[in-house]
Amino acid sequence: DGSKEIVLTVMAITLVIVMVFVPISIGNSIVVNIVREFCMTVAIATMLSLLMSFTVVPWLYSRFGKLEHANPNSLLGKVAIGFESYLKRFTQFFSDLLVWVFANKWKTIILVFFLFIGSCSLIPTGFIGAEFMPNMDRGKFLVQFELNKDASLEQTNFITQKAENYLRNLKVKGTNKPLVESMITTVGQSTSGMGATQATAYKSEIQLTLIDKKERSESTNVIAAKLKRELSQYLVNAKVKTVPVGMMGAKQAPIALVVTSDNVEVAQQYAEKAAGLLKTIDGATEIKLTSEAGNPEINVELDRDKMTLLGLNVATVGTTMRTAFNGNDDSKFRTGDSEYDINILFQEGNRQSIADIENMTFINAMGQQIKLSQFATINYASGPTQLERYDKSPSVTVQAQTVGRPTGTVVSEWKTKLETLQKPANVHFTFSGDQEMQDEGFGTIFVSLFAAILLVYMVMVVLYDSFSRPFVVLFSIPLSFIGALIALALANMSLNIFTLLGMIMLIGLVAKNAIMLVDFANHRKQEGEDTVTALIQANHARLRPILMTTIAMVAGMIPLAIASSAGAEINNALAIVIIGGLLSSLFLTLIIVPLVYLIFDNIGKRFGKETKVDYEKLMIADYEHREIKGEHEI
Repeated sequence: DGSKEIVLTVMAITLVIVMVFVPISIGNSIVVNIVREFCMTVAIATMLSLLMSFTVVPWLYSRFGKLEHANPNSLLGKVAIGFESYLKRFTQFFSDLLVWVFANKWKTIILVFFLFIGSCSLIPTGFIGAEFMPNMDRGKFLVQFELNKDASLEQTNFITQKAENYLRNLKVKGTNKPLVESMITTVGQSTSGMGATQATAYKSEIQLTLIDKKERSESTNVIAAKLKRELSQYLVNAKVKTVPVGMMGAKQAPIALVVTSDNVEVAQQYAEKAAGLLKTIDGATEIKLTSEAGNPEINVELDRDKMTLLGLNVATVGTTMRTAFNGNDDSKFRTGDSEYDINILFQEGNRQSIADIENMTFINAMGQQIKLSQFATINYASGPTQLERYDKSPSVTVQAQTVGRPTGTVVSEWKTKLETLQKPANVHFTFSGDQEMQDEGFGTIFVSLFAAILLVYMVMVVLYDSFSRPFVVLFSIPLSFIGALIALALANMSLNIFTLLGMIMLIGLVAKNAIMLVDFANHRKQEGEDTVTALIQANHARLRPILMTTIAMVAGMIPLAIASSAGAEINNALAIVIIGGLLSSLFLTLIIVPLVYLIFDNIGKRFGKETKVDYEKLMIADYEHREIKGEHEI
């Protein structure tokens, strides 16, 4: 009896869960590439479980299922009977609460509305931060060194070796166990993030791999911060900074502001002011400009008039100087089947000082030897360490790391302060790095969230053959967000692509509870029950399966929520959101969904020009009368 309704309910729940995950796996953004496999796995597993529930499960139950009565004299029997008695009290409590809610509709709606607004306000008030991905403790980070810009490769190597000796002697706090498992050193090169490297004689880096997270008492971020302070005091001639290592190598600076202008000096000045504002914000650290002034260079200014009188031209002078300092490998040496480049270049001793450049000799068309100092002014100067372009315009990027606060929160405060900074008309800026990916990723996920809700609505329209009744199910979705956001705030976690993915998962998991309630209420109404009685019966009959599925899901998520292995932060965030959302929806769905169902039913009767009998008062009174007689179990 009722098998058709059960089959339709199970199919509707499966379709809802599948429709929630399909939109996320469509697209080509970075977020879709990260979560596509996860979403497709859940969708395919859910569809296969539907097949198993209609075939294998009934067959197994027909062979092994049997009705058992708990033995009150055994330990398990006592536990089962005790649990059953508590479950009956819990069910009765919800039935009584539902009766009160029906009599106090607007009080309940206002209370839940303020709960929802209060949980959402946790984001703008700063209790829940925002970032693209949670910080993961993988036990790896880079220690980078920078000497004076005129330092040689040998000097950089000497300083790096001192740092290596210091790092080899690090011990786990309170023990004699080595803290560092392995080191990889690179001299004359530094990594700027996402695998990008820059060859510079005065820079070097050491990639550290720490021992397993379970064998040390401090996190990687704390150890990196302490090492930076200690090495800065130990190596007084070098600037020291640490860079975290993520899933794709050295992490690009999570905060990056690209300042562009038609004049690189103007862009540099504005970037320095913006960096000064960022230094005043808590949580921002390792603030730097990608292009810094003070790079030593020798400036050669040609006097074109003198150069013409001496029989020289710019092409001849430029080619000769480029060959002298950069070399020329146009000539080849061939022997047998092999070919080798011949690089023509000034000797090291002839390109060391400004005097060497002044005495460079050029030969004009008449065969005369002319020194560079005869037609050019040579002097020392300083310039930017590198020249950048963004959208074909000169640019300077302000980069920073974050410690203790989510990236999105720091950037939000920085944006507010940048509005107070006077910006020249020819200066423009845009955010890149994690903030750019966060904006793109959040946009993709919110579009997927809207698409998932729309698909759930369409499935419900087909199931109920009504355009208004599916809104009863959709009202359960915001109820799960209340618990999810509160759980994030209590766990001190941020809003990122994985927590948002957990919220999308909640749409399918929570809608399931509402579908079970609405389907049972519809079935009871078809049997002739009035709306209030049908809803109370649905609450009574469906509380057990809703409670069982919620407990099973929460129990399955607890190991993920408390996991502490390397990179477990992603699983922690996803599990915390699902646990909080399921717990809040467990209680609120059983109350709000029947209430919304009743309100929509009354609206339908009013617009259907039916005589509205005050069934609520009649049924509440009847229910209370039967409760007094002990006939409340339906």
